[in-house]
Amino acid sequence: MMDLFLQNIQSWPLWVLCIFFLVENAAIMLGVLALGNRLQRKPAALMFSYSPHQWRMAWITTLLNTLVTYMGYWLWTKRYISLSADLSVQVLIDALFLFLAMDFLMYVFHYGIHKTWLYKALHRLHHEAADPEPIDLFVLHPLETLSFGALWLFLLLLFDVNIYGVIIYLVINVIFGMVGHLGMEPVPENIRQWRILKYLGTSTFHHTHHRDEQCNFGFYTSIWDRLFHTFRENH
Repeated sequence: MMDLFLQNIQSWPLWVLCIFFLVENAAIMLGVLALGNRLQRKPAALMFSYSPHQWRMAWITTLLNTLVTYMGYWLWTKRYISLSADLSVQVLIDALFLFLAMDFLMYVFHYGIHKTWLYKALHRLHHEAADPEPIDLFVLHPLETLSFGALWLFLLLLFDVNIYGVIIYLVINVIFGMVGHLGMEPVPENIRQWRILKYLGTSTFHHTHHRDEQCNFGFYTSIWDRLFHTFRENH
């Protein structure tokens, strides 16, 4: 089925592709806001109650994510990116690889922009939110959005991966991004204390970073922060 879809999509006109990718990315953004609202248990009337500035930046980020999606598609059609579509254990292996590899690359990038002039030029915009909300996941400087997209495409250029593994990773990426900007913990404390979960990037883990910008640079895990001594216990 996936093979058939990948074959058919190549025959779509450019304008259809652009609309498809835009709708996809807009649905992700609006879905994060809706689900985030439910997890925060806020009134439905507040689901999309954000400032004009936040909305403007969120839509700019969505448009740029659409561009990154198209660039990935274009690189795939030119055979620079290779995707398999078989259902095997490789799906889970590739999903785990992408999860850990992107976590490391984004840690390095995130640490780098905090320690250089790039913080004031790019990243300070995101840190205007000391107590982030779901929409702040998308409140990013345009060049920062493109940089994250470039990291993602760079990884896909280097390694052949399974498209189902890619999809699993992308879903996980959105979930972690949303949870990191909830401003509250959706997972009960007793579950968060499970040994394996203690190394995942929880909402409190990222919220601590927004409160103290010298620690917790990881996205999905605290592995790299612990390894490079930038980890701070959640508080």
